[in-house]
Amino acid sequence: MTTATQHSSGDILADRRADYAHMFAGGGDFASAMELMEQALELAPRWAAGWFRLSEYAEKSGLKEAAAAGLAKVLDLAPTDPFGAGLKIAVLGASDVPKAPPSRYVEQLFDDYAERFDTALVERLEYSVPEKLATLIFEHIRSARFSSVADLGCGTGLFGTRIRERAAFLEGFDLSANMLAKAREKQVYDRLAQADLSLSPDECGVFSADLPLGRAELVSAADVLMYLGELTAPFSIAARLVAPGGHFAFSAEDAGADEGYVLRSSLRYAHGEAYVRDRAAAAGFDVLVSQGTVIRKDAGAPVHGRLFLARRCT
Repeated sequence: MTTATQHSSGDILADRRADYAHMFAGGGDFASAMELMEQALELAPRWAAGWFRLSEYAEKSGLKEAAAAGLAKVLDLAPTDPFGAGLKIAVLGASDVPKAPPSRYVEQLFDDYAERFDTALVERLEYSVPEKLATLIFEHIRSARFSSVADLGCGTGLFGTRIRERAAFLEGFDLSANMLAKAREKQVYDRLAQADLSLSPDECGVFSADLPLGRAELVSAADVLMYLGELTAPFSIAARLVAPGGHFAFSAEDAGADEGYVLRSSLRYAHGEAYVRDRAAAAGFDVLVSQGTVIRKDAGAPVHGRLFLARRCT
């Protein structure tokens, strides 16, 4: 018997039952899929990914309590929560919405997504935030040329490629090492570093001795805040990076009438405009522009968001 992994329980018979469960689920028979996964987990009771699959089948069967119980088992077996089980429990209404997703979940999500990120997001989901955010900047900042730009949550560099010609120095930060590797291949950044934007400025490792605070004339965060609920940390990081009088350009999924932040079934957060403005002001920013837009499609439906441009108060 081998060590259980995300894709294998380490038990051949358990894996076989799980494969049959997947087949039944693909045909829409979630009751049979649940029964087979339960049999698999009797053989491999410490297989976290198996419990996660069972919870998915239970949810699709309309059994929310069983789904939540399965997810609780996932958290017990995998406390760092690479599956985002805690988020799903909150979506099911069985717990409060967490202030931020587990960093391990976000890191693994984008590590796995990095190779196909550009194609899937731009071509299939019609993702347009980098282009729209760059346009917003160029329209509202007179010179739109910057001695230094810091791109938070830079991903594969989609925004970086659009700001490169306007930046004398361009640095990017992301939690995912694989996303940073793809950004590095594009050769548009002068510096790339790994950073967890859910942490405070002193905890996330954004700063280094050779690069002073307040070094950026522009800080960007394209499609980053939807992977963070409470926004104190990212706004604090931006405030530490941007020079007084400099700008912070960012996007958010629009929570509509909700004044705070909400967790969607997509496991992304949406933020109310009033909440964003409040967090920005608390960090020393004055919001200059707030513009509604469609930021991508999800299952063929438009996802509404907002683009913001803020200035650091002097």
